[in-house]
Amino acid sequence: MSVMIINGIIVDSLDVYRKIPQDLTQPTVTGAFISICCLLIISYLFIAELVAFISTEVSSELFVDNIGENNKISVRLNISLPRLSCSVIGLDIQDDNGRHEVGFIENTEKFEIESGIGCRFESRFQINRVAGNFHVSTHSAHKQPESIDMTHLIHEISFGDEMQYFDINANFNPLKSMDKTKAEAIESHEYHIKIVPTIYDDLSGNYANGFQYTYAYKSHIAFTHHGIGMPAIWFRYDLTPITVKYTRKRKPLYSFLTMICAIIGGTFSVAGIIDSIIFTASNVFRKFELGKLS
Repeated sequence: MSVMIINGIIVDSLDVYRKIPQDLTQPTVTGAFISICCLLIISYLFIAELVAFISTEVSSELFVDNIGENNKISVRLNISLPRLSCSVIGLDIQDDNGRHEVGFIENTEKFEIESGIGCRFESRFQINRVAGNFHVSTHSAHKQPESIDMTHLIHEISFGDEMQYFDINANFNPLKSMDKTKAEAIESHEYHIKIVPTIYDDLSGNYANGFQYTYAYKSHIAFTHHGIGMPAIWFRYDLTPITVKYTRKRKPLYSFLTMICAIIGGTFSVAGIIDSIIFTASNVFRKFELGKLS
């Protein structure tokens, strides 16, 4: 074998694509079976990795957010009161910044139900990012009804951007379908809500700022010096300083290509080892049968 020497370096020793000895290329039935299994495994793993690459996943993280000048939260309220007239229902808003509005009417709609006996109340409004409450009551009515029945059915209580269009496992409207229509007529209802700021960011650059929340409920009969107080439906809220961020991600291309190379190379390497072991073992067994094993 001729050797090429350049400046004292043996060049052919650098060849990483050396030829396989001819005796190692001998075809066998076992080798063919292992090769077919190898191709099937590679195909399966390739398809699985391709599906994983095309699919996306949502990751979440928690951090403390400084609200800065973004100190307003939009609220969507949709509630039915089947035993109270629309003419006496109003919305009151209070908070720790000193806000106190009775009979809030902006972006508010009322729809009569059950032949005018009941009312569906819908409102869109904003609250400050401080602790406070908003409540549905008859406080703003010019004339109080003889009986005030605050039994109700909640259709929606949600905060911030509308998040139901995003595939996120979070509680943005847990009070939906809350049914208190069978409660005592003179009871007041209180929902204590803990609001969690939530950010969603997807692959297309869509950005949404919503608020998921948890709640605790209690009902009671309010008493004053003059007897039973006026019942109402209270939503008392507070905010957590922790923000949750959901980010939709896809595996990077380099990760996909790395996995494909690893699948192909790893499968062929393992298959080669298995084939070599079987081939060597069969030769030893054959020699043993012929009595040539020494």
